[in-house]
Amino acid sequence: MSTPRLRDYKGPAIFSYGFRPFFFLGSIYAGAIILIWLPVFDGQMELPTAFAPRDWHVHEMLFGYVAAVVAGFLLTAIPNWTGRLPLQGFPLAVLVSTWLAGRVAVCMSGWIGWAIACAIDAAFLGLLAAAAAREIMAGRKWGNVPVVGIVSLLCLGNLAFHLEAHFDGIAEYSTRFAVALVITLVALIGGRIVPSFTRNWLARQRPGRMPAPFGRFDAAVMAASVPALIGWIAAPGSTVTGVLLIVAACLHVVRLSRWAGYRTASDHLVLILHLAYAFIPTGFLLTGLTAFDLVPAGAGVHAWTGGAIGSMTIAMMTRATLGHTGRTLEASAGTQCIYASVIAAALMRICASIDPDHMHAFLAAAAVGWVVAFLGFAALYGRALCTPVEV
Repeated sequence: MSTPRLRDYKGPAIFSYGFRPFFFLGSIYAGAIILIWLPVFDGQMELPTAFAPRDWHVHEMLFGYVAAVVAGFLLTAIPNWTGRLPLQGFPLAVLVSTWLAGRVAVCMSGWIGWAIACAIDAAFLGLLAAAAAREIMAGRKWGNVPVVGIVSLLCLGNLAFHLEAHFDGIAEYSTRFAVALVITLVALIGGRIVPSFTRNWLARQRPGRMPAPFGRFDAAVMAASVPALIGWIAAPGSTVTGVLLIVAACLHVVRLSRWAGYRTASDHLVLILHLAYAFIPTGFLLTGLTAFDLVPAGAGVHAWTGGAIGSMTIAMMTRATLGHTGRTLEASAGTQCIYASVIAAALMRICASIDPDHMHAFLAAAAVGWVVAFLGFAALYGRALCTPVEV
């Protein structure tokens, strides 16, 4: 994504472009809530939230952190699609404030009431969908309208999460719906950017195998993935669901193998994209095996969330921040460290689900890796995100 010309903006640099506040605050929040989650999980701390502790953790990762990254990505991409000026200044600050208000409201929902917290929290994704729709329609880029649908579905999933948690005590179906929706989004976007960035980099290297472009096979993989995920949402323990998930896992492995990832070992900005995508088939496989009672349910879910979502978002945040702030597209030692940390965190969290005898040790290791990755991103990239572009 190239950065279009900006209007004459003289306010704080962090509000000059959508990726700046949402990547910065989102990464801090992702690390901070894990520091809070561990003592909550161990019963050493209580939060004044109306959610069950597990639901608070799940909700804030999906509708707190992930929603922030989605906002940062879309507010950066849409101006390139439409040719219009990006959202910045006071309107962007209002959107960021709405996101922050949602985080506070969810945490304090036990005091202010679940319905009020739901209304405050849902406002963010509603405003984001409205802003995206306005820009796409004003730019007459009708082919990008599905993006509005995805954000709207995420907003509906958030509302369903609040309702299910309140009336049923725990949000099971809406959790699976949100995870499935985000994984579908990662698979769709990943299917475009991973081979594209790989091809761009390999074109400057010695001749050799190039990644296959997006085509009919990719569409077939997505077509097989959607019913598998729908089955998982509705009936995760069904034998049919298990078979569909395992078939989808095999197809995603083939899809990944077509992108010549083995040739990218020397460029960590590209390699991390392949490693991140590898957690998608891993999640499908482990979740499919869960349907046959061969693997605990948490293994596949955390392969998708901590692995695919965590590593793919941090990969895109680092690349986008470097590119949009006029810096060289190369992974420094610090960036390589946060990549290794988020991958290790995902693997440790999967192990914690599979090996309950050593769960606490694996959870602690996963937490350390996650916090190092996301607070490390904020520390390494905070100056770039909060200061004017250097070109």
